[in-house]
Amino acid sequence: MTTRVNPINTPRHELRADKARRNREAALAAFVGKKAEIDAMLARLQALSDDHFGCHPDEVGWAMVGTLGYYAELLKRITDSAFGEGEHAR
Repeated sequence: MTTRVNPINTPRHELRADKARRNREAALAAFVGKKAEIDAMLARLQALSDDHFGCHPDEVGWAMVGTLGYYAELLKRITDSAFGEGEHAR
């Protein structure tokens, strides 16, 4: 943790620099937190996929195919956005 500067006896440019530094630190902490959320979701999805989405081969039906199609559609929207593909192509 860093100490904050005293606004009474500190020049303005130092105050702005201190505010910018604190803003960058807050943004980095928020970024790391969101990345951890995404990593946890991806791990859960991978585990569910490894378990064949909880569906035994003898129980596979069109409803499960539809459910997986829906999941794939949502994931495609995410990957298109992340990689600049599909409607997000530049």
